[in-house]
Amino acid sequence: MQHDLIAQARTWLAEDPDPETREELAALIEAGDTQELAARFAGTLQFGTAGLRGELGAGPLRMNRSVVIRAAAGLAAYLKAQGREGGLVVIGYDARYKSADFARDTAAVMTGAGLRAAVLPRPLPTPVLAYAIRHLGAVAGVEVTASHNPPRDNGYKVYLGDGSQIVPPADGEIAAAIAAVGPLAGVVRPEDGWETLGEEVLEAYLARTDAVLAADSPRTARTVHTAMHGVGTSVLTAAFARAGFPEPVLVAEQAEPDPAFPTVAFPNPEEPGAMDLAFATARRAAPDLVIANDPDADRCAVAVPDASVEGGWRMLRGDEVGALLAAHLVERGASGVFAESIVSSSLLGRIAEKAGLGYEETLTGFKWIARVDGLRYGYEEALGYCVDPEGVRDKDGITAALLVAELASVLKERGRTLLDLLDDLALAHGLHATDQLSVRVEDLSVIADAMARLREQPPTALAGLAVTSAEDLSRGTDRLPPTDGLRYRLEGARVIVRPSGTEPKLKCYLEVVVPVADAAGLPAARARGAELLAGIKRDLAAAAGI
Repeated sequence: MQHDLIAQARTWLAEDPDPETREELAALIEAGDTQELAARFAGTLQFGTAGLRGELGAGPLRMNRSVVIRAAAGLAAYLKAQGREGGLVVIGYDARYKSADFARDTAAVMTGAGLRAAVLPRPLPTPVLAYAIRHLGAVAGVEVTASHNPPRDNGYKVYLGDGSQIVPPADGEIAAAIAAVGPLAGVVRPEDGWETLGEEVLEAYLARTDAVLAADSPRTARTVHTAMHGVGTSVLTAAFARAGFPEPVLVAEQAEPDPAFPTVAFPNPEEPGAMDLAFATARRAAPDLVIANDPDADRCAVAVPDASVEGGWRMLRGDEVGALLAAHLVERGASGVFAESIVSSSLLGRIAEKAGLGYEETLTGFKWIARVDGLRYGYEEALGYCVDPEGVRDKDGITAALLVAELASVLKERGRTLLDLLDDLALAHGLHATDQLSVRVEDLSVIADAMARLREQPPTALAGLAVTSAEDLSRGTDRLPPTDGLRYRLEGARVIVRPSGTEPKLKCYLEVVVPVADAAGLPAARARGAELLAGIKRDLAAAAGI
């Protein structure tokens, strides 16, 4: 076994094109570190509906140039099998370690395979790539990013020509094509022959961002912005300038791209402590809003002044922002379909129903939300909002930020705030309180064991609320294809449990709905919602053995 492992590593080393990972792997072989080698060679990084994502390093279970070249070769083979020979593939990338290298390798492989390749001019937000695919008439797009994952990770996200991320069966067919790629020496990789796009593609995207705003809307909201060490600063500030909003005050320590993400443990606005510097800046600048993008700027977090919380600033939940944007679009006379994933708040459905608009629930991820027929607006609780589906068929943290700033400006002119509008929505539809139980693991078997335990012994009550139905979503429903998840409906509550598709996490999404008779009843309803959520979280953790 040990001899086989060393032989496997030597074979990999012989064709690794990257001096850094070659040196790393050679040192492991030299040291005879079979434990670490086994961790890298016990399988291959699996290509799925999220593409590839994993820790950087040598070996088939890590993100590296060898893995990316194989992925690109498989994608090229798939596209050619689909009759896309000679078609254009657009490639974008973020500012993480190795992102530019992976983008260049992808361009070389596409060119060598007889496709045309065009690379975005510099590290730019993922939504710019999603926009460019349709704008340029490409047959596919690749974004090299690990979004909000830890600094040591990178990833590879694939879109097809409709500008949406891949879904089955395309993911499985691409994975099969990747598995069929032979030795890297057989993958043609010319030194040049692809196009590096100019700033005009970004200009076209920025021109499109204006379309999300009403022509005569006020633009007075003042913001503090953090890019979370990612690529969002220049594009967001340019979009705000074009729209005529006050220039955002930047969180200086986090404004420039930095793959080390030195000020945050995890570069995700939802993680504890990630917004501390933004709130400190806000306390000095006293803006109307804090807006945070994740590192590839496809997500948008919003915080508002709130004297009742410690530090004076409160982060809005993704579900709250999702409902606020929906209410704003309804007031502006939007038509079409509102959509969200099953893990997001049911409040969106109530807003759509009252407005006489279509409503759809999908599986988790914008790869599903973006495909809803007649989509006008889609959101997901994990800070993702699609507010211009004709321009970007994916979540877009730049246009979402513009729409939030417009809404805040409209309310400001009326002497009101986003929190006031949330109160209105609670009075109209009931208080929809949401929370999440999220468990990060080192050992993925913990997640599998928890799912198995819940399937074998589903809870009959949570926080004293009877479970009225328990669905195993792996069997599919009349409206949803199969997915690894569990859904429990309770009297006045709902719980969904699923493994994360992009991180080693078990995620449990909780919602309770508390009726509210009048404004005076709001504090008691909030207290009851918080009490129920805490109880559900406690009882669910016990039932899952986590």
